[in-house]
Amino acid sequence: MKLDIRAIARDYSKKHILVIGDIILDAYVYGKVDRISQEAPVPIVSIGQKEFKPGGAANVALNLAGLGARVTLMGIVGKDEHHENLRNCLCDENKIDYRVIESGSRPTSVKTRIIADSKQLARLDNEVTDEISDKDVSGFIDIINKNIKNIDGVIIQDYNKGLLTSSLIKNIIDCSKKNEVPVYVDPKFNNYSSYKGVRLFKPNLVEYTAIAKEEDFGPLPKSGFHFKDYMNSEILLLTLGASGMSLYHDGMHNSIPTKARQVYDVSGAGDTVIAAFALNDLCGLRPIDSAMIANLAAGRVCEDAGVCPITLESLIDFFSHHYSLDH
Repeated sequence: MKLDIRAIARDYSKKHILVIGDIILDAYVYGKVDRISQEAPVPIVSIGQKEFKPGGAANVALNLAGLGARVTLMGIVGKDEHHENLRNCLCDENKIDYRVIESGSRPTSVKTRIIADSKQLARLDNEVTDEISDKDVSGFIDIINKNIKNIDGVIIQDYNKGLLTSSLIKNIIDCSKKNEVPVYVDPKFNNYSSYKGVRLFKPNLVEYTAIAKEEDFGPLPKSGFHFKDYMNSEILLLTLGASGMSLYHDGMHNSIPTKARQVYDVSGAGDTVIAAFALNDLCGLRPIDSAMIANLAAGRVCEDAGVCPITLESLIDFFSHHYSLDH
């Protein structure tokens, strides 16, 4: 089946997607190394430049906005300058509906990467990963209940930072099902069994291997069918890094090879996959076609350094590199 990405993309702006998950600020500190410290055998980095980019669930939201969808983002942040950096980028520059709870007891999650001579030397994580309070859970549930009727689809982006408690997950899924809103999940190992019955469950290979071992499902590809049945998900999409994807749906298994022309950085590729898949699925495409477009989108962002969300222009350009388009 030949796909016309331009025709498909005309419907992107008609969809309103709620992204709820762990919001992270990715910080990059660039510098150079010309000597080793006398205090310890470590390099001394002379800082030259700093850069900040939204990560985690915020990057999923940016991918959706870059493709033209309407996006509401929900998460928890600290009352700090990092939260303001996120707000400026998401709201002012990308017009994302930013519905966060500001916490006085936890900071905004920040991952700082120290980079010198094009090599990452260290990563510093400033975060609190304790589960959020029952009061905050109730606050999120209230916001979701009041807005779910205006939502076409929900993406849950779980980075194990404490936001997505089993109680909150259950309430999100129950509310979505009651209102016939499909749910798409990018999980981590904790609480994975809470995500049963969703439209899409999308673990990466590391996450899948840990879960499959826990449940004794055996090796791929056959174990994918057992796992999909266990999760009671309509679709299982397993991302395999440089090996592409494995898609399980309607009793079928499809292997989808990666389409990157040159892999420079895989950071954030999983965020792009779930954003592109969910958006195309909501536009009525078959699972195999949604997965193929998501695979192309991920291949494109892997060609850039750092976490870089997809844009509609870059997706169309990358699509035309692999497939002839009708003009």
